[in-house]
Order: sequence, then structure tokens, then C-alpha cells
Amino acid sequence: MEMLVWGGAAVSLAGLAGLVWCILKVWRLRRAGLSDGELRRAVQAVLPVNLGALLLSVAGLMMVVVGIMLG
Repeated sequence: MEMLVWGGAAVSLAGLAGLVWCILKVWRLRRAGLSDGELRRAVQAVLPVNLGALLLSVAGLMMVVVGIMLG
């Protein structure tokens, strides 16, 4: 079960890295001075990556919890 905990921690950290990337990307887009419509389209392009990273992070945390409960 120790491998499940460490694997889950790694998956969760990968999801967290994806979330940080999304935050930085949108922050840079906002500072670029785009028009309202361009900014909206750019943020919509980042949204699937954001949701995927969030899903990855949650899955990793679930793996950690299951590993702790079974161990």
C-alpha cells in the first residue's frame, strides 16, 4: 500500500503543477492587454487543461486516502 500512497502523491503533484501552469498562463494573458473577446477565447482554451489538472490532482489525493485506509 505504500506504493499506492507515493504514487498518489506523485499524481497529485503532477495535477498541482498543471494548476500552477494554468494560473501563470492566465495571469500572463491578463497582463498582455488583450481585448475582452480575445482574452475570453484564450481563457477558454486553457479551461480544459485546468479541469484535467484538477481531475488529476483529485485522483491522486483519492489514491493517497485509499492507500492509507488499506495500509
